[in-house]
Amino acid sequence: MNKIKNIIFDYGNVIFTIDFNQAQRNFSELGIKNVEQFFAHKAHNPIFDQFEQGFISPSEFREGIREVSGIPGLTDTEIDHAWNSLLIGVPEPNHDLLLKVKEKYRTFLLSNNNEIHYNWIMDYLKREHQLESNAIFFEKDYYSHLMKMRKPNPEIFEYVLKEHHLDPAETLFIDDSPQHLKTAASLGMHTHLLTSEESLESYLFSSGLLEN
Repeated sequence: MNKIKNIIFDYGNVIFTIDFNQAQRNFSELGIKNVEQFFAHKAHNPIFDQFEQGFISPSEFREGIREVSGIPGLTDTEIDHAWNSLLIGVPEPNHDLLLKVKEKYRTFLLSNNNEIHYNWIMDYLKREHQLESNAIFFEKDYYSHLMKMRKPNPEIFEYVLKEHHLDPAETLFIDDSPQHLKTAASLGMHTHLLTSEESLESYLFSSGLLEN
């Protein structure tokens, strides 16, 4: 890792814990059938991609959920509760780790996000961590719904690399989704798949990116 000068972090299940199964359970409780095909980590209904790229508004997203589910009586509150239920929080060491990493590397956040989740996360950061946003931890934080682009499309990676004059050969991308890492690797970046068996803390130290 002695070549690495820049690190781009994913957010969900890298820095911030999310639970797709919890959202599936809540969508099922609303009466949505075939929820594994409707919403999952690796594949889901196109409405979620549209929302993550900011192509539809929260109200259009909710209306889409009603249409896809065939349950027109679902309320905004019911939909938002099920949708936000996958958001768990930031494990104890991660914010401190990010500050340590930022002292040694140029760091960036690149998150597939959407307006409903983004608003919940910003409120969570204020409520639980007394932070206005994630900006303190990175040179720049990027969210797909604000960029009108999402991973794994190459355009979003190319934008960050070009905007900050990053050499892909000196840049590490950490994510929990193999399809995102595949695109990053095709652009010449170093990559690491963070799995549920490995914490961000253990990886940063075992890889030598941080030292005790």
